[in-house]
Amino acid sequence: MKEKKLYFYELFYIFLIGCLFGYVVEVIWSFYRHHIFINHSALVIGPFNIVYGISAMVFSVLLYRHKDSNIFKLFGMSFVIGTVMEYILSFAMEKMGGFVAWDYSKYFLNINGRVCLRYSIFWGLLGVLWIKLLYPYVKKFIDRFNVSFAKYTMYFLIVFLLFDTFLTFQAIDRAKAYEKGIPPQNKYEEFLDKHYGSDFLDNMYNYRWGKRKT
Repeated sequence: MKEKKLYFYELFYIFLIGCLFGYVVEVIWSFYRHHIFINHSALVIGPFNIVYGISAMVFSVLLYRHKDSNIFKLFGMSFVIGTVMEYILSFAMEKMGGFVAWDYSKYFLNINGRVCLRYSIFWGLLGVLWIKLLYPYVKKFIDRFNVSFAKYTMYFLIVFLLFDTFLTFQAIDRAKAYEKGIPPQNKYEEFLDKHYGSDFLDNMYNYRWGKRKT
């Protein structure tokens, strides 16, 4: 049976659920490894791990049609897709923000520190888990939404996420200025220094903020 095409609002909620799922996974994993809380959101407001959100969308669109395929084939496809996405997102983060939230330079078989064999295997396993186990339940959950309500809520959330993204880039720019010794010029910049300053960003970006290229 041919799979029904996903509507935009469905992809949006898959993205949102992927963001929240990824945030929880990363927070638990980092707490287990380092015994500290690390805020793995990509945005300053809310638990939004954008890498996982994008991955959830891409896996859903490209891989669900292969849900009945051999697990090794599904793993291989997830391995490649996840690796390519992680490389692109790392590159984009560095170009737009001047830093990256991860560096695999010390790991075996890495490419420019952006991707490595260990985490490519992780993406392969995650893709299998998402398609075989999680996605069917996520889709059933979304199918229960009232379509009109879901769409209007989506519009509100898109505006919020755009604002959150804008505020995040403002916080990054202001933190860079603060570290150069430039004092706040107004109440807004004082607010950014107080709530979303260097220490906040350092924790949010996996303690990579202070190691960025200046």
